[in-house]
Amino acid sequence: MAFPTDETDRLLSTTRSVRRRLDLERDVPEDLILDCIDLAEQAPTGGNQTSRRWLVIRDPKTKGRLADIYREAGGDWIIDNAQRVAGTGHRSERTLDSAAHLARHLQDVPAIVLVTIYGEHDSSGRPGLFDSVIQSAWSFCLALRSRGLGSAWTTLHLGAADRVADLLGLPEGVTQIVLLPVAWTIGDDFRPAPRRPAREITWFDQWGYTTQRPISGPVTLADGPGVTVEVDVKASPADVWPYISDIELPARFSEEFQGAEWISETPGLGATFVGRNHRDDMGDWEVTCHIVGYEENRVFAWNSVDPENPAAQWRFELIDLAGSTRLRFEMVLGPGPSGLTAVIDSMPDREAMIIANRQKGQTENMRLTVDGIRDLVEGRT
Repeated sequence: MAFPTDETDRLLSTTRSVRRRLDLERDVPEDLILDCIDLAEQAPTGGNQTSRRWLVIRDPKTKGRLADIYREAGGDWIIDNAQRVAGTGHRSERTLDSAAHLARHLQDVPAIVLVTIYGEHDSSGRPGLFDSVIQSAWSFCLALRSRGLGSAWTTLHLGAADRVADLLGLPEGVTQIVLLPVAWTIGDDFRPAPRRPAREITWFDQWGYTTQRPISGPVTLADGPGVTVEVDVKASPADVWPYISDIELPARFSEEFQGAEWISETPGLGATFVGRNHRDDMGDWEVTCHIVGYEENRVFAWNSVDPENPAAQWRFELIDLAGSTRLRFEMVLGPGPSGLTAVIDSMPDREAMIIANRQKGQTENMRLTVDGIRDLVEGRT
């Protein structure tokens, strides 16, 4: 029998890392924690081995010593940085404030659960250790949430794992995975967090291949097939912006794009430029492009030929990672007519193959472009 998806979805989408709203005064019964562990142990495990071990810390002195180690391992740094950015509007201000609150009050949480597993990772890449415990630890968090309790996923203590092991008497050969403070939550009005839609972070059949609408068979131009490439740059979005907003720059790296000139006097939303392209099998051609996204230090996007019914859609996006920037470059074919449309019309039975070949070529050139921008910004070239 199917589960009521509205409640299942509410559980999955509102199980948050709870720090400031942990009730530090209300006791958490031992049996309730054990019930949640029983449920968590139903999670898959490599080889069906029962190697996970759960350590529940409730003794005030032990919690106090564990909290001291936690702060020395990085909690004090979080507290200092939270104070430094308080009131500045920094993108990490709320997260740091929440994490600092937990670091200050870890010893006050009714129970702290340390999730461990027998075994030590050999860095071979083979499954059998972390993949056998992380899903169980998250099931524990879900079980807590469904009963009105909360937790926060933290691994800061792993910077002092030896000291934690000495404090708690862990034997050799046991790996610590995650530390979970457990308490009743103050209130229950948790909401889904802002996240990218699945269609923006999901590839189909090949890495980076996208579609704008669901498909049930071979991909067609009407499905909005595209490509996304990403690279992390060790610089701020403001440092990367001049490179992505330079319409000439990609010609230094792409084997197809040859350059561009502005038609409009001032770059910005609604401005136009002409791009020049070359392929050995298609010759030379020019395309008029229309700026449809222009947010300084964040988005530079354009549609080719017709802004409302484009032959292709292009978009640079800068994602602030607090210390670095993820440079995201997206392309979508169509929905308007283009040279690709004419090729498909001449061989309609080979549409999926034609699209895949175009995606492959675009992927190669887009990858050269983002890697080239990264190298310029970081001073590698």
